[in-house]
Amino acid sequence: MQDLNNKWALVTGASSGFGIDFATLLAERGANLVLAARRTEPMEALASQLRQQHQVEVVVIGIDLALPAAGLQLKAQLDARQIAIDVLINNAGYGLYGEFVDQPVAATLNMLQLNIMSLTELTHVFAQDMVRRGAGHILLVASIVGYQATPTYAAYSASKAYVLLFGEALNAELAPHGVKVSVLSPGITATSFLAVSGQRATPYQQLVMMQSRPVAAIGLKAMFAGKPSVVPGIANQLTIFGNRLMPRKAQSQIAYRLMKN
Repeated sequence: MQDLNNKWALVTGASSGFGIDFATLLAERGANLVLAARRTEPMEALASQLRQQHQVEVVVIGIDLALPAAGLQLKAQLDARQIAIDVLINNAGYGLYGEFVDQPVAATLNMLQLNIMSLTELTHVFAQDMVRRGAGHILLVASIVGYQATPTYAAYSASKAYVLLFGEALNAELAPHGVKVSVLSPGITATSFLAVSGQRATPYQQLVMMQSRPVAAIGLKAMFAGKPSVVPGIANQLTIFGNRLMPRKAQSQIAYRLMKN
């Protein structure tokens, strides 16, 4: 198990779902934590719990990471506190369910700002420090839909394809500098994702749904091992393998049927 005593980990999207699990698992390994998300109340409750149970330092920062330059602002706040991030969990993100033309374009652009632009900015500013120090770990949270075009999640799946390819490329670029980068691509998981996206769980999703803590643990294990990417769950792995044998048009048509409410 990776010893993270006296190390600092930043978890974005730390107010719910995977963010809570990532923070808890890292605290169990002795890491001090920076929790960043818009909603501070659930993060303060989590921080109090983690301080008491694991005797770690926890800093809570309320910030809307979907705003331009939010990553730079967060980095500046941590620099002012003299906190150097050793582990970056780029978890903040969300999806929008429905036909692309029926979605307000402002909502789609906000999602893309968070899922792509802010993730890229955060990775850049903290990876620079890690490269200078010659050590660090970064986990980017993508999705199984990043492996294929997914109707009703058209822009979201495209954003996660970006995260997947971006992270796998950085795994190769940053490894010589002592920085390990991995991409976690979950399938449907028991988090608030569906409620936020506006979708009801389909029978297929109910069948393959995983619990969030084991998925988060798989992601951390891959990150510490320096694996380029990992897909948790046999069903999700079989789906990706099957897609390699199927025409791309058929992939999209099947995904459309499986995703529609």
